[in-house]
Amino acid sequence: MKKLQAVKGMNDLLPADSPYWQYLEATITDVVQGYGFQEIRFPILEATELFKRSIGEVTDIVEKEMYTFLDRNDESVTLRPEGTASCVRACEQHQLLYNRGTIAQKLWYMGPMFRYEKPQKGRLRQFHQIGVEAYGIASADADAELLIMTARLWKTLGIDDAVELQINSLGTNEARANFRAALVDFLSANEAKLDEDSQRRLATNPLRILDSKDADTQALLADAPDLADFLDDESREHFALLQRYLTAAGVKFTVNTRLVRGLDYYSRTVFEWVTNRLGAQGTVCAGGRYDGLVAQLGGQNTPAVGFAMGLERLVLLVQELNAFPKDISRAADVYLLALGNVIPEAFALTEQLREQAPHLRVQMNTGAGSFKSQMKKAERSGADVVLILGEDEASAGEVTVKYLRSDEPQQTIQQQQINQIFV
Repeated sequence: MKKLQAVKGMNDLLPADSPYWQYLEATITDVVQGYGFQEIRFPILEATELFKRSIGEVTDIVEKEMYTFLDRNDESVTLRPEGTASCVRACEQHQLLYNRGTIAQKLWYMGPMFRYEKPQKGRLRQFHQIGVEAYGIASADADAELLIMTARLWKTLGIDDAVELQINSLGTNEARANFRAALVDFLSANEAKLDEDSQRRLATNPLRILDSKDADTQALLADAPDLADFLDDESREHFALLQRYLTAAGVKFTVNTRLVRGLDYYSRTVFEWVTNRLGAQGTVCAGGRYDGLVAQLGGQNTPAVGFAMGLERLVLLVQELNAFPKDISRAADVYLLALGNVIPEAFALTEQLREQAPHLRVQMNTGAGSFKSQMKKAERSGADVVLILGEDEASAGEVTVKYLRSDEPQQTIQQQQINQIFV
């Protein structure tokens, strides 16, 4: 019988790895909720039409990367490849954008996304994203708040020196259409010099050629039209204000006029947080403004801005920089050894300790075993302190305390005093 394995590109998250994820998820949650964002959760399965209408039918995601199939009612459904479209759909379906006489809403979400890509380090077919979306605010201060908040997250994680913010403005749809026409004219005249993938994109999504990793194509683009020359006055002012706000908040940035995003719905501000510590997978967080998407999906005209960050890459980056807390992978702070017929007393003692010191991770040995075997388990747990409860200690209402990571001497104390050790 063939051995069962996880589907290619969809990894298991093992107990040794989960503490790193839990730490990141908790840190991110604290930061975004500290800025007034509220969590929203939505299904991983959506109608395929949602992504065709939002992302664009000629994008790489829709053309090549989506997990799409017919359900038993012959309806086309898709595992979500990104979160913004689903968030907009949920807001429209439940009237979240208009339920308080205003169209201001600040939301965040977290969960798995799915794209059929070539699996590699930091890029999987099932990957996990944190997304943040702000609706109803057209001014540049909404863009700035997201970037300032993200800068605070990097600082909180201790990785702020390893990431760089790149920003650009795509202008309005009209400005981008004019730039696209000029770019197509230029590239068509030089089509023979383009790499194969860029030649294909020339007819479908020419702006994505600006993202090409091919050296010859990038050399050619040095003489291509500049998007900044096509911006309307309002977009220029919006972009100038964004830069002013970021500077005032002490957030460093670089203007990258070649920066575009792979999704058709972006307008005006786009941005990426990049690092040189992860090889080719250098983008850690990316997003931008998408003022037309809500109307495009059937709602009212609603300004919006948001971003997403991949947790797999963020875990790799924080590990690369040794920025995780040193004791993050320990399973326990305190490990209790139960020697002899003292299981009832051991349960009572561990529950007493959890009640008095709820911040502690308390693990009790189960399944009996010799003193030596239980001590090995205690060592592997990462605990700093071992509590030893034998029949003599139990009958006297005492417990022996042994310190594994310090030179403090072993001591026997009354069980009622146990919480004093951990104050």
